[in-house]
Amino acid sequence: MSVVTSRHGRVLVIRIDREEKRNAINAAVTAGLDEAMNTLEDDPQLWCGILTGGPRVFSAGADLASGPGEPTERGGIAGLIHRQRTKPLIAAVEGLALGGGVELVLCADLVVAARTARFGLPEVKRGLMPDFGGSFRITRVLPRNVANEMLATGDNITAERAERFGLVNVLTEPGGALDGALALADRVIANAPLAVRAALDVARHETAGDESASWAHSDAAHARLLESADVAEGIAAFFDRRPPDWSGR
Repeated sequence: MSVVTSRHGRVLVIRIDREEKRNAINAAVTAGLDEAMNTLEDDPQLWCGILTGGPRVFSAGADLASGPGEPTERGGIAGLIHRQRTKPLIAAVEGLALGGGVELVLCADLVVAARTARFGLPEVKRGLMPDFGGSFRITRVLPRNVANEMLATGDNITAERAERFGLVNVLTEPGGALDGALALADRVIANAPLAVRAALDVARHETAGDESASWAHSDAAHARLLESADVAEGIAAFFDRRPPDWSGR
């Protein structure tokens, strides 16, 4: 299985388990995340979810070889990106969260990260752009110039820097992100569940509002890039393990 779950009282831990492929999001991961998120939403005994990956990689993003699979009915891209949630979700990040991995993190309400974690949107290094909502969602959680730096350079930022600018709530020592997330979840579920959901619902609406125009803009820009020669070159260079030769076409 590419996604495994475990219950810790009222908390559901959802773990991407495709370490050999850096937890890249393919059709199986999408289906697994969708099923797990449906369980979290539908089971009245579950009050909080934690999304995590492996000890070295949270997720390296969409699988460039096979793609992320078809969007799901309730969750959309990767089973999560378009999901309308009511229950709180915490991301617990060890190692690398890149591309679609960061975009999964941006779906969470709270983030716990090991000090050795790294966050990056490297799509421009492949001739692409973040197309799981990252291009506009990253600007909501980071200062404009920091978000623009990530988008334009494709370089990673450290967990310490991410915490300083508000993307990360809690820093832990390496290997401690899940335990830190469980401790944070305990603080959340100690409160009235309906009140927590209502408060977060209002907060999400205030932060995101109606994303229809943002998605239309993002999808159109991504579609134009997919027709460019640079996309083919960027992906070929990635698999050939060589620097790309950009043409600007």
